[in-house]
Amino acid sequence: MRVITGSARGRKLLTPEGLDTRPTTDKVKEAIGSALQFDFCGAKVLDLFAGSGQMAVEALSRGARAATLIDTNPKAIACIRQNIDHCGFSEIAAVLRTDAVAFLQRCREQFDIALLDPPYENGILPKILPLLIPHMAKNGIIVCEHEPELQLPERIENFYLQKVKKYGKITVSIYRADHPEAAEDSE
Repeated sequence: MRVITGSARGRKLLTPEGLDTRPTTDKVKEAIGSALQFDFCGAKVLDLFAGSGQMAVEALSRGARAATLIDTNPKAIACIRQNIDHCGFSEIAAVLRTDAVAFLQRCREQFDIALLDPPYENGILPKILPLLIPHMAKNGIIVCEHEPELQLPERIENFYLQKVKKYGKITVSIYRADHPEAAEDSE
């Protein structure tokens, strides 16, 4: 596993031992990176269920200004910290060992991009998404990696499902905030 592009390009990343973490494949990571290539610069990123932290590291490498990485697994947290340090992002990344729901319930921050890759087949995404919305910036983007069988809603408050793409056993769903001013401009 490596950083695909940006300031940390080519750096190798560690993965937590065991089967609890399912690293995002390079193909999926590259597809997400391409879909958001113009959105990373200056963004504040939230990586829930961070695992190895590779998605937040990729965002930071591509110009995000800050990242908050959340995971409950102590092995994952140790791995995330090593990857963040190895890539030189310690000053702009916060790593927290906590439950995603608990974090969102007490969080006071707003994020431009949220990356969600929870354990599959536990049904957490439909529960997490409504809790996440109040923490998203006006022009926010939410990226969900999930099993193909999971059907996410077309709309969650003011966020609309913009893109759904399948990559084998992984589906990526991208939500973007509605821009009421864009609708007014087109009238």
